[in-house]
Amino acid sequence: MSQVATLRSVALPTRTAVSNVGLVLGGTLFLGAMAQISLPVPGSPVPITGQTLGALLLGTAYGASLGFSTFAFYIAAGIAGAPLFAGHSAGIERLTGATGGYLVGMLVASWVTGALAGRKWDQKISTVIPTMVIGTTIIFSFGLLWLHHSTGQSWSWTIDKGLQPFVVGEVIKIAIASTALPTVWRFVSKR
Repeated sequence: MSQVATLRSVALPTRTAVSNVGLVLGGTLFLGAMAQISLPVPGSPVPITGQTLGALLLGTAYGASLGFSTFAFYIAAGIAGAPLFAGHSAGIERLTGATGGYLVGMLVASWVTGALAGRKWDQKISTVIPTMVIGTTIIFSFGLLWLHHSTGQSWSWTIDKGLQPFVVGEVIKIAIASTALPTVWRFVSKR
């Protein structure tokens, strides 16, 4: 199956090392800003953040390889000390601790949603919704497995603290991404 243009390749049809570095840095700052939209969940080490929406949008707009590379750089910069994670936090413990699975899930989801976008799944509401649901499912699958393992809590606690408080927010994020992406494509197609 041949791949088609992503939003990144339409906006910047010529790829250079400089443009890629600029996109990675800009994407990293975007993800860091989205992570600061953060609400603590009582009794849970995992906050509600805008970071999942950022990962889904970035992966879809950038495509699989650049989306994955950007999210990987974001994680590396945060581990190295850049205050990019929720609450302007940083450090390896964000990856090795209870929230690490969500970060790894976002990394994988950025690649998967980018790969689906490369097949036009981000251009119509009928395919962008499943794309966002698949991405969100990946994020929470990694997140819940990691949370369960790192805390040693029961599966009931893990679901109660790591999934249930997030459901409404994730539905809203999926709705935002699923309406924004086809709208942007309609605008781009008219150009």
